[in-house]
Amino acid sequence: MKDFYVPDGVEVKTAFERTTHLAVGAHQDDLEIFAYHGIAECYESQDAWFGGVTVTNGAGSARTGKYADFTDEEMQAKRVEEQREAAKIGKYSFQAQLAYPSSDLKSAEKSEAAISELEAYFRQCKADTVYLHNPADKHDTHISLLTCCVAALRRLPEDCRPKRVYGCEVWRDLDWLSDSSKVMLPVDKYPELAEKLIEVFDSQVAGGKDYVAATIGRRNANATYFDSHSIDQSTAYTVAIDMMPLLENPELSMDAFVGELIEAFKKDACDRLTRYQKA
Repeated sequence: MKDFYVPDGVEVKTAFERTTHLAVGAHQDDLEIFAYHGIAECYESQDAWFGGVTVTNGAGSARTGKYADFTDEEMQAKRVEEQREAAKIGKYSFQAQLAYPSSDLKSAEKSEAAISELEAYFRQCKADTVYLHNPADKHDTHISLLTCCVAALRRLPEDCRPKRVYGCEVWRDLDWLSDSSKVMLPVDKYPELAEKLIEVFDSQVAGGKDYVAATIGRRNANATYFDSHSIDQSTAYTVAIDMMPLLENPELSMDAFVGELIEAFKKDACDRLTRYQKA
């Protein structure tokens, strides 16, 4: 079931028009993991607002522990409720939940409805900054949604296009990127908020996946291990990929785009080995 929520109760048009940072994620809790940079940038701001779009219905998620007896429909409803609570805690401009089955996003024919709806959100918000899943993610639903997002963004006229589009970490770290390919997004603001926004997804955490420790730990590790020869400028980072080349060049395929990033990493690693290799 689709759901639309505006935490502070303003008109929908106002909620869209004030949105400066927009994130589109596959599942409930994805936004809070990969787009915290945008949430924190907007949290206490009078001029910046974060909008969230969660695209799938949450069906098929594990039901363990105190949720073991939930039906799939009950679990979907629980996840919708959790995403609403996250939007309230994070003071989002709005939170949309589009309730598409994952299988629809993976179908060339059925995904058109999602692409068109996403295009409408991008047009209405005209956000300067957009956060998406990254094209090297290993979750099939994340990748299928990303292809829908890129298709939707490519349909926008110039005056509706964002200035920045970031592909962010969830089901694969991006520390493997060569440093020149990394976009380092500082996420050390409001550490208590960062934890609360993941803890609220109890249906996911209670089943034995400590997403709170894992997500906060990844961010901290990104900061400490980013550069061996300088003092950390932030205590936490999300690593992202600059996705703007895919909008600037509509002929650039995503597999070619990722291939270039992999080749850059390969060259960096192999060149270092060559420099110091012994006979």
